[in-house]
Formats: sequence, C-alpha cells, structure tokens
Amino acid sequence: MPAASHPVRLNDGLDAAVLADRFARDQRIQIRDVLEEQSAVAITRLLIEQTPWGVSWQAGEDGPHRIRSENMGQFTTSDVPQVSAKLHRAMAGDDFAFIYSQYRMSKAIDEGWSKSPGHDAVVAGLNDPGFLDFIRTVTGLPQIAGCDAQASHYGPNQFLSLHQDVSVDPDEDRLVAYVLNLCPDRWRPDWGGYLNFFNDDGDVVAGYMPRFNCLNMFRVPQNHSVSYVPPFAAGNRLAITGWYRSR
Repeated sequence: MPAASHPVRLNDGLDAAVLADRFARDQRIQIRDVLEEQSAVAITRLLIEQTPWGVSWQAGEDGPHRIRSENMGQFTTSDVPQVSAKLHRAMAGDDFAFIYSQYRMSKAIDEGWSKSPGHDAVVAGLNDPGFLDFIRTVTGLPQIAGCDAQASHYGPNQFLSLHQDVSVDPDEDRLVAYVLNLCPDRWRPDWGGYLNFFNDDGDVVAGYMPRFNCLNMFRVPQNHSVSYVPPFAAGNRLAITGWYRSR
C-alpha cells in the first residue's frame, strides 16, 4: 500500500542496525520517536477522538471477556462491582488478571464489524512492507509476515498482571510483542502503567515508562506486566499493541 494511503510513517532518522544490536543483546527494546511527528500526532488524535472503546477483563478462570463499545452500557451500570470483586480476589491470590479499555482493530476488520476507516488504515500501515522490513531488521527475524493490532487505554484501577504472552493457539505463532505508546500527556512515574519485565526471582529487570511516539518490542516469551494505574493518575496511557507473527 502506498505510504500516502495510511498514517504510519517511520522516522527516517532511525538507525536500524544500531537498534538491531540492542535488540539482539537484550531481546527487548524501546525505540523513541519511532514515527514522524505528524504521523504520531495524527494517530494519537484518532485514538482520542474516534476510538469506540470497549473493555477487556479476566480474573483467574473467569474470562477473557472482550466487551465491545456497543455493549458497554450494561457493563458500566451493573457489572462493575462484581467484576471488581473478582479482580480483587484473583490478585489477592495467585491468579492471572487484567482489565483495560480496548478496541480490537484487527479483529474488527477480520470479522467485518469495523466502522472506522482511520483505524483500518493504521492496521494497514503497521503491515506496510517498508514498516515490516524495519521490524524484521531490528528483531533479526526475517520470517515475520505481519502483525495484528488493538488500541488500548489504561486508566485508573486498570492493569495487566504478570504473564508471558504464550498463546494457547499454535496457529497464532507469536514471535515478538509490541506496544506503540502514544501518550499525549506528560507521564508521572507514580502514575503506574509501566511495561515491566521480571526475572525468575520476581525482580524488575527493565521498566518502560509510557511515552509519546515510542515503540516497545520484546521477544516472546518473557515475564512482563503493565503496572497498576492508581486512581490519582491524570494521564492518558494510550497505545496500539499486538504481536508480530510468522503467519
């Protein structure tokens, strides 16, 4: 697809070879100013102004639940107390849990319920041959064939607990996870929302603060989480997330 037909435009000042050395060393990387400024601003405005936000949540064996925007009325009026209690119980024990706002951009296209040409164009841009060539070079994975995408927003009391991104579906073939942060506000470290990585002893070995126009990538599997966003957080932790796959 020609570059003009989608808003995803790489910053031409990036040195892919240098970035590849960093990724090879750590199997993770944060690339700041990854897109041209106007491109990053346009996509951020799309997320803020036009995204039909739903919610995803899971508490132990209950879930995952993917609630689309058109069904949010019921969730916000009657389900919140029960869901909150389930999340609390899961996190007080040893279960996996998460809750965050989302719009499943690729799924909407694949299943035919997308009503947003702007979001569809971002998915196309992330799968543009030039963009994918850059990702293949940085990760050293020429077998990457494409990626999926979802818009995400972590607000107060939302989080994603420690996990590895290993899919139960072998056809998904997740190679590299990515988080394209597009936080338009100055982010205070105390507001949480960090992409944290852990060793086997539970120590944080790396933590990426939410930033504007910043691409985080890491090889699957790795222990990681999105830290809890407290009630006083005033920023917008906006991102586009997904996986690069071999098929």
